[in-house]
Amino acid sequence: MKNKFTTISSVPIDPLYTPENVAALNYEKDLNNPGHFPFTRGLHETMYRGRLWTMRLFSGFGTPEETNKRYKFLLEHGQTGLSVAFDFPTLMGVDADQKRAAGEVGKCGVNISTLKDMEILFDGIPLDKVTTSMTINGPASVLLAMYLVVAEKQGVSWEQIGGTVQNDVLKEFIAQNSYAFPPDPSMRVVVDMIEFCTEKVPKWNSVSISGYHIREAGSTAVQELAFTLADGIAYVQACIERSMKVDDFAPRLSFFFDAHNDFFEEIAKFRAARRMWANIMKDRFHAKSDRSMMCRFHTQTAGCSLTAQQPYNNVVRTTLQALAAVMGGTQSLHTNAWDETLALPTELAAMTALRTQQIIATESGVINTIDPLAGSYFVESLTNQMEKEANTYIEKIDKMGGMVQAVKSGYPQREIAEASYRYQKQIDSKEKIIVGVNEFKTAKEPPMETLKISDDIHEAQTRKIAEVKKKRDAKKVSATLTALKAAAQNNKNIMPPLCDCVRAYCTLNEMMETLKSVFGEYHDPGIF
Repeated sequence: MKNKFTTISSVPIDPLYTPENVAALNYEKDLNNPGHFPFTRGLHETMYRGRLWTMRLFSGFGTPEETNKRYKFLLEHGQTGLSVAFDFPTLMGVDADQKRAAGEVGKCGVNISTLKDMEILFDGIPLDKVTTSMTINGPASVLLAMYLVVAEKQGVSWEQIGGTVQNDVLKEFIAQNSYAFPPDPSMRVVVDMIEFCTEKVPKWNSVSISGYHIREAGSTAVQELAFTLADGIAYVQACIERSMKVDDFAPRLSFFFDAHNDFFEEIAKFRAARRMWANIMKDRFHAKSDRSMMCRFHTQTAGCSLTAQQPYNNVVRTTLQALAAVMGGTQSLHTNAWDETLALPTELAAMTALRTQQIIATESGVINTIDPLAGSYFVESLTNQMEKEANTYIEKIDKMGGMVQAVKSGYPQREIAEASYRYQKQIDSKEKIIVGVNEFKTAKEPPMETLKISDDIHEAQTRKIAEVKKKRDAKKVSATLTALKAAAQNNKNIMPPLCDCVRAYCTLNEMMETLKSVFGEYHDPGIF
């Protein structure tokens, strides 16, 4: 028998929950019906009875041609939205033909260096018919400009396209480290993008405030919740300081959370996130529109929970995590493939991940009623506890001067590092069991076929860049890059000149280096 009963984040769990645990709960104030403030029970009155969540798979590998084929395969088999995974050179704003890109081109995602690559990536995919999520941060403004110009070339107006660009630079400094500029100019670029999309691309989510990478870096569920919402507060405050009206831009803010293994803790986290954000927007920022108060979020199952040992067990983990996301009321869901701890997913593994969502939607019965766990003594008590602890973190961050200052001091980074260390110690001591890793192990693992990415991709993408540079108008390239630098220097919105640069077929790195010449480049100070 276990000596300690805790969540995966080490929150103590009582043996039994009774009405006394939720005696102070006020239905209208704390829960209310779905579709009504504070949206604890869901954003929409009918939830999945009216419309299922968007089913996505995080997909991208090799060349744009290869990834385009994978997208078409997934769309043909029932995927309802695209989610673009970029390779590391693209994430860092580096062109495929640079020495720094050697050995990484196309390895962990699709390589995009020019508008030509983006045109190929979405060839034959009508951008007014699908929504696209792009996981990009430091160079987010450049990739968004490329996407917008591809839409132009398809004859699709910017008012028609929908999707999300991740663009959450604060969590890069906190957790993932694929940043470009220092914190202050990074915030300026995010606000430029929010302002631009509010005016020109009204259906686009110009930032996806991401707890996912915070959790993947080793945070607890409460830390993920608190730091994500604190990042959101920082973006809203920065937009207001730009003289933007909160109800003009807040409805297009979106969030991105992790779904880990602890079923009830994750559901409580999602419900607490909606209630907390609704109250933050109403009380702190005086939003009037219900849409401004809605915490709309995408969920991805936990990549950090996948194991290389007995990898087929990952199908079970992903199913539990996906079910928690659905029971927690997500708007969009990505299920990981079982082999992603070893390599990018094979076609079969990707298909199984998609089918997992479809089985939950059509065979499990969980969509038949809305928020079926509401009123559970345990779930409501855990939701309240997570909200209380997350608010304590946010209060600490407020006293530091907000999330930008907290990041500069290394506060969230230290908190996550300490939580990750504690969890690893629990695994090492078998206080926490991971099947196939520290218990229920097998002597020999069966061989598994994995997706192999050819090194020839580097040469192919390099040739493509050379062809683009040979055909483009050098004077237009120079003129548009000069205009981009002037906009950055003179505090003008950088999105219009970026779109001009893209139209002139400037490369990703050319645009990023132009911006770095004004904003500078960030280097991790190594805070411990």
